[in-house]
Formats: sequence, structure tokens, C-alpha cells
Amino acid sequence: MTEIESAGRSALRDVECSACGAIARADVLLGVCPRCCGVLLARYDLELAARTLRPEAAARRARGVWRWGELLPPSPDPVTLGEGSTPLIEAPRLARDVGVDRLYIKDESSNPTGSFKARGMAVAVTRARDLGVHRIALPSAGNAGGAAAAYAARAGLAVDLFLPQDTPAPFRLEAEAFGARVHLVVGTIADCGVRVRALAAEHGWFDLSTLREPWRLEGKKTLGFELAEGFSGELPDVVVYPTGGGTGLIGMWKAFAELEAIGWIDSRRPRMVVVQAAGCAPIVRAFERGDASAEPWRGPATYASGLRVPAAIGDRLILQAVRESGGTAVAVTDEAMAEAQLVLARNAGVFAAPEGGATLAAVRELAARGELRRSDRVVLFNTGTGLKYPDIPGVHVA
Repeated sequence: MTEIESAGRSALRDVECSACGAIARADVLLGVCPRCCGVLLARYDLELAARTLRPEAAARRARGVWRWGELLPPSPDPVTLGEGSTPLIEAPRLARDVGVDRLYIKDESSNPTGSFKARGMAVAVTRARDLGVHRIALPSAGNAGGAAAAYAARAGLAVDLFLPQDTPAPFRLEAEAFGARVHLVVGTIADCGVRVRALAAEHGWFDLSTLREPWRLEGKKTLGFELAEGFSGELPDVVVYPTGGGTGLIGMWKAFAELEAIGWIDSRRPRMVVVQAAGCAPIVRAFERGDASAEPWRGPATYASGLRVPAAIGDRLILQAVRESGGTAVAVTDEAMAEAQLVLARNAGVFAAPEGGATLAAVRELAARGELRRSDRVVLFNTGTGLKYPDIPGVHVA
């Protein structure tokens, strides 16, 4: 039996603003760029990381997010609940349905608290605790809040969580069970974010909102590492990703650049496909207009809580990744994603969240447009379990 090896030492160097290029120390608490309020990105000594983070070495390490230690922030005691190393499930019946040879589902529902949010929260909560934080605050559409509450409970931190008033009950119950103080807000996640920023400044809470600190992104980028590993040092041809705040897509794009720099992959990249709900599609609209940033969406409406995000602080980074990859952006109706949820369940054995259903609906749309090649290896992301959503529109369960 192969002996399990430890991850290598972090090669974290500093933090760089994605907008103005300012450099900051990485060993202090950070939010957005103090000069321009841009998104901060962690930078690593990639030559140092390459010495120990080799495919054969990674294969001998314990599974999970923290096996990629060279390209994560350092911690003497990472907060973990077993997140990461989720299955990449081949779905031949779905592949035949859309007319490609290979279609896969990266199923994030097996993470702790049932969603991909566990990855980002494991790293962000660890970093916050290690840098002296005692109470965190964040807005959430549901899954991020539950994950933050779980990891904060594990780390001994207090949590103030701000949810839209109409957030499905299972998300509220989950967060409260983990001990979070839940505040219900009339409006959307954007309104929740306004409350968080005001109260965090007033009470000295640490704001763990999407891309308003650098470390949730670092946890999410491990999705990209796992794709490279799952395809034996290559990458798929198409990645279809449900996009609200877009941290996972930005993170994967960052991961691919880091993997190329340390010699794991070449310069080829997947076509990155953003998927949004027709009732809340600011990134799709901006992509179609050729805009570099996305205007906030008025009156967002969709049953997919994670896609009801009217404005994303990482909009420029999302659009940049899609365009650089030769990808596209697709909006799908709630009816199409609901039907696709059932197709995923009944043809692949995956009870996906609505956001996961949206990716299959988008692939069907791309196939109908002739934008997929038969030889394409397509990966759909199911970002969470369908069990937290009490209803699928148009479906009656006796």
C-alpha cells in the first residue's frame, strides 16, 4: 500500500490587484485593493512550487483541497471537513443526447454541506482564523452561507450571515444549526451585501463576501487542478459553468495559468462557457454587447438561488476568461433548467441543484446552435445538491 505523503510548503509570495497591479503583503488581513477597490489575487513563486508539486507527488497525497499546498496559503492547521476531490462522472447517455463523444459531470454535491462553496470556505476561514479574525460576515444566496457557518463552527469563529428574505428554508436551517446568526433582508444578495459592508465596518467584523478578500478564490481554483488531474495532465475542450459571482470560473482560469507555469499542462485551454438564468443574466448581456464589464441586472428573477446575482464584483475577470478562451455565455429559462435537472437525475443518477440543471440546458442550446464538435470533451459543473431546493418548477411529487 502506498504511503500517504504530506503536501509541500506553500510558495505564496504576495497579493496583486487584478485592476491596477498594486502589490500587497500576503501575511496581513486583506479585503479589496486599498488603492482602487479591485479584486486581489494571490501570487506564488511558481518555480519553487514546481520543485515539489509534480503529478506523481500529488497522486501520493491525501485527497482533498489541501493536497495542493504549494499553491495555497500556508497554515499550520488547515480547517477541513474533507472537501474537494469530487467525482468526475462520465455520462454517455447525455453525451449521445447532445451529440458529443464524451460528456462529464463534475459533481460538487458530495462536498461538505452539499456544494462547491466548501472549497472556498475551507481556505478563506482558515486564513481568517490564522490572521486573528474572530467573527466573519457575508451575504449569501444559500450555499455559501451554509458552508461558511460549517467551517466557522469547525474553526471556532462567529458568523453573521445575511440572506434574502425568500431564501429557501433548508439554507436557513442549515446555517442556524451550525450556529450562525442569520439576518433576513428584503431584496437580493446585492442588498445583503450592502448591509454586510455597512455593519462589518461598524462592528469590526471581517467581510468574507465573494471576491472581497483573496482566499475564497484560492479554494475554488482547486476545481481547475482536479480537472487537469482527471484528464491526465490535459484539459477538457469545453467547461460549462453556472455563474453568479463567478469565483469558480475565475479560479479555474487562474489555476490553468499556474499549472502551465509549473509544467503540468501546455497552453491549450478549454472554451469556458458562462451559464446564467434568463431572469438574471448580466454577464451574458455584457458578453453579447461586447462590453468589458457588466451593468447590474434590474429585477432579477429565478428559482436558482445561486444564479440570482444581479451584479458581480469579478465581472471583468469573468468576461476576460470567457473571451480569452474562445468561449461564450448562455442564458437559459427556469423551465429549461428544471427539465434538465430531471434529465440529469434520470439519465446520469445526479440530483443536481438548479444551477447544475442550467449547465445541461445550456449544452443543449449550444448543440442546437451547432457550437459543439462531436469530438469535444465537455464538462458540466453541478455545483450543489438538489435536496436543498424544496421545489422544481412544474414537477409535482405525490
